[in-house]
Amino acid sequence: MLHRFISFFDAFRRNPPPVVAVIRLAGVIGPGGRFRNALNLEGMRKTIASAFAIKGVKAVALAINSPGGSPVQSALIMQRIRDLAAEKDIPVLAFAEDVAASGGYMLALAGDEIYAHEASIMGSIGVVSSSFGFTEAIKKLGIERRLYTSGEKKALLDAFSPAKKEDVARLMEIQSEIHDYFKSMVRERRGRKLKGPRAKIFSGDVWLGTEAKKLGLIDEIGELRTVLRERFGKQVRIRPVGLKKPGFFSLFGGRNEGRLSGFNAVGGGLWVNDFLEAIETRGFWDRFGL
Repeated sequence: MLHRFISFFDAFRRNPPPVVAVIRLAGVIGPGGRFRNALNLEGMRKTIASAFAIKGVKAVALAINSPGGSPVQSALIMQRIRDLAAEKDIPVLAFAEDVAASGGYMLALAGDEIYAHEASIMGSIGVVSSSFGFTEAIKKLGIERRLYTSGEKKALLDAFSPAKKEDVARLMEIQSEIHDYFKSMVRERRGRKLKGPRAKIFSGDVWLGTEAKKLGLIDEIGELRTVLRERFGKQVRIRPVGLKKPGFFSLFGGRNEGRLSGFNAVGGGLWVNDFLEAIETRGFWDRFGL
């Protein structure tokens, strides 16, 4: 019996099972100052580095569940993953869960291959900006608006001032430039895999996994564990990196993301800030019915 165990251990040591690191990219994407639990490069830097530093790692898998957010943070995370993949010569496989839309799809572009569930929501390759106007409200409340600026465009699209056509035009110009950047990334990463009309693909529309495959936005329909076992064998060791336990108030976010980390803290200010953060986070997920 001892001889068998020693033989097995020796064989295991000489031929260890393949290891695949899994990075979970879940939640709204944005700077930490706006969303306490948002995805951003600063928060993901160590996790990404750790995944590629695992000894003998055969691939890095991305488990993505994000409705988007900041295009800059999306691009920074995506580029950091691509840089390390090239430096270490390690393939990256991206797996969409409920949604990989807008900035969430930009994260998926870090993958050499992209997989999704049949019902995953994919795409939303566009730019959106929303706000509120309070000019009539402050009039009814008898509030006098006092605004002083140095620079004629400093108060661009101020919520308490009437909207100006030239200000809206400037916003549309900025959005168009960001959209062009997003489209260039999709073309660069997906290349000839794109099959549908470009006007349709880049319209900002969303599709379920099956249609996304037809358009070339993803490579195959598949789930992380199943694909990795098929690719690397049933003995593959799937190693999550940098996971955090969800908080009780994760229900305010979406799919366990965007949780209210300070909701129970003493002091009304923190409570209110967290509540408003939860509402805004909820809004990102609501756009996709989640």
